[in-house]
Formats: sequence, structure tokens, C-alpha cells
Amino acid sequence: YLAALPQAPTYFSPYGNNLDKLESRKNKVLKEMLDNDFIKEDEYNGAMAEKVTFQKPENFGIKAPHFVFWIREQLEEKYGVEAVEQGGLKVITTLDWELQEKAEEIVKKHALENATKFNAENASVVATDPKTGEILVMVGSRDYFDEEIDGNFNIATTERQPGSAFKPFVYAEAFNKGYRPETVVFDVPTEFSTTCASGGDCYNPENYDHVFRGPMSLKNALAQSVNIPAVKVLYLAGIKDSLNLAKKMGISTLTNVDQYGLTLVLGGGEVRPLDMAAAYGVFAND
Repeated sequence: YLAALPQAPTYFSPYGNNLDKLESRKNKVLKEMLDNDFIKEDEYNGAMAEKVTFQKPENFGIKAPHFVFWIREQLEEKYGVEAVEQGGLKVITTLDWELQEKAEEIVKKHALENATKFNAENASVVATDPKTGEILVMVGSRDYFDEEIDGNFNIATTERQPGSAFKPFVYAEAFNKGYRPETVVFDVPTEFSTTCASGGDCYNPENYDHVFRGPMSLKNALAQSVNIPAVKVLYLAGIKDSLNLAKKMGISTLTNVDQYGLTLVLGGGEVRPLDMAAAYGVFAND
């Protein structure tokens, strides 16, 4: 592990988001040692089989640790590890500490409630200023130093399914194509797969409340986040064009158009919360 760290100690830190990369690099070091006769086969196998548990990171009073280490990783990528560790850099960021404190308090409170009520133990918050794109708040977990949930893992910068939060991008592309807020689609039981009748895959989504509302305007369908009209709007807007618009707005992870189907509008593709906050800023800026 120590031999694997020096090239990028922040990136490969066991307390960040890249523990899998550290494991791969550690395995490469062991393989090189075996190939160059520094260790024998049985030593190699024993080391590969060993399960290592890292001591928990101590809380040294770092404020906004997820944000700090995210910034540090970017600095290392841009200027190199040596410049960051020894260059005497003074780094000014956009974080609003008062908002950050409040966000950390809110996240922890509701994450612990959710653990009790819904068996959902973690949460994350990102807030940006849409006029400038500045990041004001980044809370990556309910507590960076909470070992039970791998609290040091930064949810804000990793890929998660967005659920219905993806719908506005698809509706926006439909409006680009000339559909209107008053355009009507039908919220009725619908089979979207052309192969279902012949024994193939079927796709007939339901609404969150299992109610069908009949004819609905796009405005009302989006406002109420009704699923079946949203899938129909994606069909009308087109998957490729909807993804292109989302990319222009700041969604960086949905790169393989062929990978997605009509489930995309209900959150079937993984995005970063940080990207979502930035992309919603486009709406905020009209």
C-alpha cells in the first residue's frame, strides 16, 4: 500500500472515493515484486488473500472535509503533488461556511431519521450559485468520520440514479422541439415494448400512487411528476436529443446513448449530484 501511494497520495487515499483504485495499484505492486523475485509465490498468495482494515481517520478539526479533499485532488491533478504539499499555495474557494454548517446539520439530522424510518442511512447536499456556478455547499455524507457508513466517501461527486429529478431535461427537449406546456398526453396503462406481445421484454411502468389520470397537459404532468406521461414525452423528444441537451446543461456521465432506453426519464442513468446542481442552474438562469 505504501509503495502504491506516492504517485498521487490524495487520489489513492484509503479515506477517499478511490479505494478500489488503491487496491488495484497495491495488487500491481505485489505482482511486480513476484515477477522480479522480491517475494516467493506463497508470500504473494498470502499477501493477496490478506484482508486489510485501515484505522479510522482522526478528526483533526478539518472543516468541510469532503469539499477540502475534493479541491486538493483537483489541485494535485493540475499542479502535481509536490506543489500542493510543499509549494506554499494559498487556496481561496467559493464555499460559504455558514451555509455549509447548516447543511451538515440538516443532512445528519435527516439521514439518521431516514436510517430509522426507511433503512436509508446516508445523504448528501450540493448547493451552487447559478449566476456564477460557484459551489457554496458540499456535504458528501452524513458524517465524514462515521466509519459505519464509510462516511469519507463523497456521494456528491459519484454517480447515483437521479430518479424523477431527470424529467425536466426531457421535457425541456420536448419544448425545444415545439411541444407546448398545453400539449396533452394520456396517463393511462401503457405497454411501451413492441416485443411484449410476442413473448419478449415488457415495459409498462406505473405511477408512484398507482393512479391513472387520463389526459394531462405536459405542464401538469411534469408538475405532478407523473411517470407514464414522462415516458411518452421521452419518446416524443427522443433519447439521443434529450441526452445531448442534458450534456450541454452539464450532465457529464451519460455518454453511451445506446445504453439507455425509455427508463432514462425515470432516472435509469447514473449522474453526479454535483452535475445535477450545476445543470439545474441552467433552469434558474432561464
